[in-house]
Amino acid sequence: MRINRLSLAAVGLIVLALGGCSSAPKQAEADVGASAARHALEMRGKPYRPGGSSPRGFDCSGLVQYSYAQVNLRLPRTTEAQWASSKAVARKEIRPGDLLFFHQEGKRNSHVAIYFGDNRFVHAPSSGKQVSTASLGDKYWSRHFAGARRPVL
Repeated sequence: MRINRLSLAAVGLIVLALGGCSSAPKQAEADVGASAARHALEMRGKPYRPGGSSPRGFDCSGLVQYSYAQVNLRLPRTTEAQWASSKAVARKEIRPGDLLFFHQEGKRNSHVAIYFGDNRFVHAPSSGKQVSTASLGDKYWSRHFAGARRPVL
């Protein structure tokens, strides 16, 4: 009888452990994204710089690339390549670290930002400005929103 109870307990622990393994990749993905978003937020106030991808100055895709590099995930340099190397996320499924793409000035997916929560994102907007935050609820950003995508780990 004692062996059976121990066996059942061991099987129960194995089942619990294996069940936890299925959620581990999702949690790791969420942790990496949230950490990248925090790094991007730390860059608020840094100047916009065309082609920039360091704290000396950023353009939009440079900020994304830099922020993910801080959590050891290499992303492509351009907005187009970041779109192509990520997977689509439904708007109701957006979480911190997801990439938000916008159509601007008649160009598809010409701007990218990092979502950090509460309908807000951090981005390097344009020449003469600084890395800052904005809301998807703002009329401008809502009208130009193209979609959300998640970097693939």
